[in-house]
Amino acid sequence: MKILVVDDDPLACEMTAALLEFQGYTAIMATDAMDATQQLDSAKDIALIVSDMHMPLINGIELLEMLREQGVTLPFILLTGDTPDTRLTQTLGLSACLQKDAELASTLSKAVTQALHD
Repeated sequence: MKILVVDDDPLACEMTAALLEFQGYTAIMATDAMDATQQLDSAKDIALIVSDMHMPLINGIELLEMLREQGVTLPFILLTGDTPDTRLTQTLGLSACLQKDAELASTLSKAVTQALHD
C-alpha cells in the first residue's frame, strides 16, 4: 500500500518514509505541496497522505484544504514539531495530528492503521 509523505526537510521526510516502510508500506516522498499534487496525479494508488505542518509557501493544513477542494478524500495525517493544540487536532478532514517526538514510530503506526481502516 502506498503512502505519500510530504515534508520540505529531506531528512525528516526520509525518516518518516523509513518508519512507514518498516511497517510494510511503500512510501512516496514529496518535498512540498506542489510536488505532492504531482505525485497524487501520477500515482493513482496512493492510500494515505502524511504531511508536515510547517512548510514554506503552503503549510500542511493549507495542503489538506487545497486537496479537499480538488475532491481528494484520502486520509490525511499531519505531523508537527510543536505540541498540537485542540484547534489543530480538530481540523475538518484530518485523520490525525501527531507530534514529531520520541514516540512517533508508535503513534504514527497506530494513526496509519486507524486512518486506513476507518
